[in-house]
Amino acid sequence: MNDGPGGIAAVVEAVRERVTPDAAERERMREVADELQSRAERAVADLPVDADVVRVGSTARGTWLAGDRDVDLFVRFPADLPRTDLVRYGLAVGHEVLPDGHEEYAEHPYVKGEYRGFDVDCVPCHDVESAAEIRSAVDRTPFHNAYLAERLDEPLRASVRVAKAFLKAHRAYGANLRTRGFAGYLVELLVVEHGGFTELVEAAADWSPPVRFDPAGHGTREFDDPLVVVDPTDPGRNVAAALSATNLARFQHYSRELLADPRASLFEPRDPDPLSAAGVREAVADRATTPVAVRFEAPDIVDDQLYPQLDRSLSGLREELDRRGFDPVRATRFADETAVLLVECAIGDRPRIERHEGPPVGVRAHAEGFYAKYEDDPDVYGPFVEDGRYVVERRREFRTPVALCESGTLFDVSLGPHVSGALESGYEVHAGPGISALADEFGVDLARYFDPRP
Repeated sequence: MNDGPGGIAAVVEAVRERVTPDAAERERMREVADELQSRAERAVADLPVDADVVRVGSTARGTWLAGDRDVDLFVRFPADLPRTDLVRYGLAVGHEVLPDGHEEYAEHPYVKGEYRGFDVDCVPCHDVESAAEIRSAVDRTPFHNAYLAERLDEPLRASVRVAKAFLKAHRAYGANLRTRGFAGYLVELLVVEHGGFTELVEAAADWSPPVRFDPAGHGTREFDDPLVVVDPTDPGRNVAAALSATNLARFQHYSRELLADPRASLFEPRDPDPLSAAGVREAVADRATTPVAVRFEAPDIVDDQLYPQLDRSLSGLREELDRRGFDPVRATRFADETAVLLVECAIGDRPRIERHEGPPVGVRAHAEGFYAKYEDDPDVYGPFVEDGRYVVERRREFRTPVALCESGTLFDVSLGPHVSGALESGYEVHAGPGISALADEFGVDLARYFDPRP
């Protein structure tokens, strides 16, 4: 490891200075967070039940990045309060704190909005004795705060900020189901576990998944994920469960790059220039493949509902194109105003006929049934006998990926329910150089697709 001038220590220190909020930003955060907490406490005082307000998340733990403007308030209600009352009182507090806010839904509704330039979440939860007694997923969050508050000192907070900047630069930060990256809590636990950012990347460079960490020594349950970090507040939960194998591998790749050649550019996002329609056509021509894209209005649901459905639908379409002999090379999905399922096929045009083998002639019942099915079919060649079994050459149902995607067979693949509904309302199919029609909306996504990096 290079620790001399320009080595990893110097790079990490320069990044730390860049991503650490300065005194003015810290004071501004404290001022706004205190105001929000006071507003929430006044609203709570008017309720017919006991409750309190706690700040959680990175701004409460002092691990937020310079420029981030998020405040998370949790309103804790008695553990025995019925869920309907928790939601009703929680939303009442949320709307008092954020009069212009709107309701979103995680495991139950909460209020999200803006206050003096800060993005604010006001979330109701149950005040349970331990994370093992949670009634909803959000109930464990205050325990995360308490656990880390005892273990994060300023050097470790600085390391957390550096780690977050590193992961953000490589699009591997965020546990939402669009990204499937490292959650903030996961990053903090890993930094605490290893004693700093540099120590973490040194260890990650040598990981051979599956990798397991158990900070509180629970040792009670096995998990099947590539990275396991047993939640110190809840032994039945893997904090890294949402992390994809791709993002884990991406973190390992860039950890090795950083150790081999320390440089600040590895902490800076590299968003490519959008690919123009002409650029898309050129890329398709260069690859000589047949990409096919199904484009439709994006369902009006939150990302954590949308992206699992897009992934399921993409997998179903890819598998069907593979089964039909179009040999998918790679596939991806995009979403903004519209959504796209894109499958790049190595084969874009199949012969009119396909070979279909029947049972061995010696298996009488099945063989006779196969022969009877096809013997008078004018659209097949055969049946004939080859290597002891009946064979026919029949007309292929779909000769091109486009023909399949434009048919009702698209609705026979495994689709997410909201995706299926959106497709029923209408969709477009673009293929080959015609996917250049996606460039206006998805130029950056297409640039990443045609110039893939780790």
